Amino acid sequence: MSKVETSILGFARGEKGNLLFHSKDPRTGDQLETAYAHASESEISKACELAEKASLPMASLGGMEKAKFLRNLADRLDSLVEELVAIMPLETGLPEPRVRAETGRTSGQLRMFARLLETGNWVDARIDRAQPERQPMPKPDLRAMLRPVGPVAVFCASNFPLAFSVAGGDSASAWAAGCPVIVKAHHAHPGTALLVGRAVSEAVRECNLPEGAFSMLYGSGSTVGKSLVTDPAIRAVGFTGSRSGGRALFDLANARPEPIPVFAEMSSINPVFVLPNLAESQLEEFVSGLSASATLGVGQFCTNPGIVFHPGGDFGSRLIDLYLGKMKQVEAGPMLHSGIRESFDQGLNRMEASKDIAVVLRSEIDTQGCLAGPCILKTKLEDFLTDTTMHEEVFGPATLMVEYEDANELMKVAEKLEGQLTASFFGTIEDLNAHADLVESLETKAGRLIFNQFPTGVEVCGAIVHGGPYPATTDGRSTSVGEGAILRFVRPVCYQGFPDDLLPEALREANPLGITRSES
Repeated sequence: MSKVETSILGFARGEKGNLLFHSKDPRTGDQLETAYAHASESEISKACELAEKASLPMASLGGMEKAKFLRNLADRLDSLVEELVAIMPLETGLPEPRVRAETGRTSGQLRMFARLLETGNWVDARIDRAQPERQPMPKPDLRAMLRPVGPVAVFCASNFPLAFSVAGGDSASAWAAGCPVIVKAHHAHPGTALLVGRAVSEAVRECNLPEGAFSMLYGSGSTVGKSLVTDPAIRAVGFTGSRSGGRALFDLANARPEPIPVFAEMSSINPVFVLPNLAESQLEEFVSGLSASATLGVGQFCTNPGIVFHPGGDFGSRLIDLYLGKMKQVEAGPMLHSGIRESFDQGLNRMEASKDIAVVLRSEIDTQGCLAGPCILKTKLEDFLTDTTMHEEVFGPATLMVEYEDANELMKVAEKLEGQLTASFFGTIEDLNAHADLVESLETKAGRLIFNQFPTGVEVCGAIVHGGPYPATTDGRSTSVGEGAILRFVRPVCYQGFPDDLLPEALREANPLGITRSES
């Protein structure tokens, strides 16, 4: 009989129940032995009750206390790397180097937020002192800062089992803000989630955080997800996944009697613009970088460059020939689970059905595992502009090459494109100057603009923006990576006329935390 694992409810575990699921090895299609129990409605309610009870104690934690917890958790994750190397490839097909790299990225992300908390400036403290003699009306003493919103529901991503999952960027930024977190584990890597979830629980207990600071639920997005997002205790949602999934959560949250924000990162084709003055001598380097970026992680990065606009003529023919040669050298690899593989296949079939798209390369896909190989499609700019199916994301190692004759026509592309995570430009500085209007237009469509570099590989730092207008995300004012991610889970609170000793430390006259403040 299979071993059965259950949800984490604060410091307790859920019931085994009757509704179970197994993960599968995407390389072979084989079902893995351990079973996982779907969370019941009562368990979901229990997790929400614990989070609500923990909300005020979490909000009262100082920056140093939260930083201690995040560093403790980061150390625990690093110590788990060998266990992660054992289980993650079984559940996801990801190779050992990727597992080790993502472990380091995830622990590094936790430490980044710890440093942010230790510095303390992120709270955006603003002080306007009283002017009782001001005429015709006295000015009151006003002091404002950012405060946590309350319990956050986090939905784990399939394509980053660590960095966008149980202790990933959404959870880390919510904890840093002072919010309890309830994680909805992803069905494709439940064992990985359990390893990390146990580490989180241990860190919560050791650092004396309230029990409801963390819970983790197993189950489907349509049932557990709906119950979580509609529970009155939940005050915000973090999600990374499909456009349909993110939009469903967004609609549920907005249909509540008291709507809440949903920060969903969803869909992006990440256009690449090859400008006219890119030298032919640079083509080899360009196609090498493009093929590496487009097939990184079997194309399952949300910043995957899915569409390339390039000059036509002999230049365009040579570009596609060189790219075809590079992509033929890339071996097929396992996608993360059968659902992603099926969606990839459906997306390619949709593209191929267009009379205006030619197939340059389509690799064979196996039927048992989840293998996918590189694909290249091509079309003309005028056809792209009139066929909106070409504007849709095909999540996987596929590139649509779009030939243009006049670079001035690219402004029409910028007008037609939906919101994007990234937009990349390749060419010369003279190209950028000549097409400044294109860059300015795409600034309204993308969260990150890139020159002569590829979009995959999102640096975790203070300046990064991993977001963009809809449908890249449901809130184009936010980022899900970097220091700015914390701003999703806070709101400004103003204190008027409060005695100094009853103010938060960040707002007291003596500035005991020594933080940078806006004062007048």
